[in-house]
Amino acid sequence: MFDTLKELLERNFELYNHINFIDQDPISIPHAYNKKQDIEIAGLFAAIFSWGNRKVIIAKTKELMCRMDNSPHDFVTHFTSKELNIFSNFKHRTFNGDDVQFFLRFLQKHYASNQSLENAFLKTKPTRQNKMENALNGFYHYFFEDETGIAACRTKKHIAAPEKNSTCKRLNMFLRWMVRKDTSGVDFGIWEKLQAADLICPLDIHVLRTAKQLKLLKDEKPNWQTACKLTAQLKKFDKHDPVKYDFALFGMGINNKTTFYDKYSN
Repeated sequence: MFDTLKELLERNFELYNHINFIDQDPISIPHAYNKKQDIEIAGLFAAIFSWGNRKVIIAKTKELMCRMDNSPHDFVTHFTSKELNIFSNFKHRTFNGDDVQFFLRFLQKHYASNQSLENAFLKTKPTRQNKMENALNGFYHYFFEDETGIAACRTKKHIAAPEKNSTCKRLNMFLRWMVRKDTSGVDFGIWEKLQAADLICPLDIHVLRTAKQLKLLKDEKPNWQTACKLTAQLKKFDKHDPVKYDFALFGMGINNKTTFYDKYSN
């Protein structure tokens, strides 16, 4: 069954890891840019906004980029406190204008001394076994470093961390976009210090359901340990790039391709 299941995953990876699907996905937002820092900033917001209806996610992220004159890095590095007022009435689900302003202040501070957002995920000493766990926990603490008050408290719910036992689905998706390199043109692969082999599979309801139907998982709850367990299972099929199967699991799940599952459900 191992070879057959791998064949199934590979076939669906090839199907969904395709440039034709970009327009329907939040990754289309950073694909509108060529500058590395613009891709990072647009990608971060597109990923953070990624819960709910994908058309709404794309529309709201486009709206936010428009408020930054579609030059997010230039805006981030030059905005004044007064200019932040243009975001006061922004809202996407529970993400509001205060959250936008908090994110932008963080990004301005970061880019003042860094050329890439990748460095924000390298704030803790990596260990071979827990590299991404340390990276995401480090990012969380760096993001809220020296920040207190109501704004910091409410914005913390938008940045996940393994230490809070979150799946970190949205940040893991963002990292996949930035780190993975392949020939499809979907993921960007613009970061060099983090490696595809270290990534954790983004775990949402579609991926979780498909993974259980394929017996990659049993009855696990959606949390950090489950995301790591699924990734470990996927490494059996490709140890160098396990999260490429996110395309297959998500695509099969969202398109309800239950006919593929019958073979593995007994």
